[in-house]
Amino acid sequence: SAPFRRREDERKSDPKKPGRGSGHPGSCRKVPEVIDEEIEVPLTGCPHCAGVLEGVIPVVQYIEELPEVRPHVTRLKTYEGHCPRCDQMVRSTHARQTSHAGGCAGVQLGARALAVAAELKHGMGLTLRKTCQSLKRFCNLQISAGGLAQAFQRMAGKLAAEEAALIDRLAQAPVVHSDETSWWKNSTSCSLWVFATPGSEGLTLYRVVDHRDRATFHDILLPDYPGLLISDCLSVYDGATAHQHKCYAHHLKALKVAQRDQSPSRAAVEDWVGRARAFFEDAMALKKQLPELDEPEAQTHRVLLESRANALFANPRGDPAQERFRNRIAKQRDHLLSFLDHPQAEATNNLAERQLRGAVIAGQTHLIVYDFFQSI
Repeated sequence: SAPFRRREDERKSDPKKPGRGSGHPGSCRKVPEVIDEEIEVPLTGCPHCAGVLEGVIPVVQYIEELPEVRPHVTRLKTYEGHCPRCDQMVRSTHARQTSHAGGCAGVQLGARALAVAAELKHGMGLTLRKTCQSLKRFCNLQISAGGLAQAFQRMAGKLAAEEAALIDRLAQAPVVHSDETSWWKNSTSCSLWVFATPGSEGLTLYRVVDHRDRATFHDILLPDYPGLLISDCLSVYDGATAHQHKCYAHHLKALKVAQRDQSPSRAAVEDWVGRARAFFEDAMALKKQLPELDEPEAQTHRVLLESRANALFANPRGDPAQERFRNRIAKQRDHLLSFLDHPQAEATNNLAERQLRGAVIAGQTHLIVYDFFQSI
């Protein structure tokens, strides 16, 4: 949040200094692994008086430069003709073709050029017109904003098979994080939904949808999804799949609100909010310790946490602010500790929120299914 949006009680009295901490290792540009050209400038004498030099040593530099960019033009000639046997018009094709149009539409952009344009528009957040200007200025490629938009639509259609394969992989993942945010499409309010899986081979699926409802969610993950779904407490997710976990960061944020709004007299008698916060913190600490614990010891800690949860959230609270938080947890009570049962699961939904953040910053405004794999 911007500083002016924070309340005084949320501001830190000693905020962390920006940048790296003191004593961090230095960093510099790495020596390139591939050398394309070598230039040696000899020094045979003093450039001022032509005197003989002593102790001459080499000084090595590396200059990384962009090559001169010009379009690589391929003149592709295919043939078409009529087959009298099957009474059809047929034509030869080539793998590098991006379209079969000819005549006035016969000058087209290749796959690499379209990929660069898509990265400029949808990866870096440029507008269509600025994307066209960048292609013209840096690559000498001429294309109109309307032509580029139509090219993106054709690309989206060609990625339909990749999208289906991505959804299949999501359905087989042991853990899936999901989050959503408001979005705009053709000046109409809609939603951007993200699905992400953890790990070095993790994948991310983005989907712009008209409605944030259960039916739209099941277009991606079916009700019989066997893995663990990690999300926030949006009601759309409740009961959508059999195994779920709700983000602890959202719980702790709601608990902070309860602490602010609770009765001072109630808080003075019993620090229920403090004990609830300690429960979530201990559960997250146990998650980090699980790889070092044997099965009986881990199960003992799990049972103790279950007993603490029952003592904290089973009975109604007299304070309205505390009761609102208790009701929130009561709805999710059956999977309050489910993240402990899945090695890849996290206590929070930070993964989906991080993946969503990049798309929001880029500010995409066109309805194009933009699916890609990304290392986490």
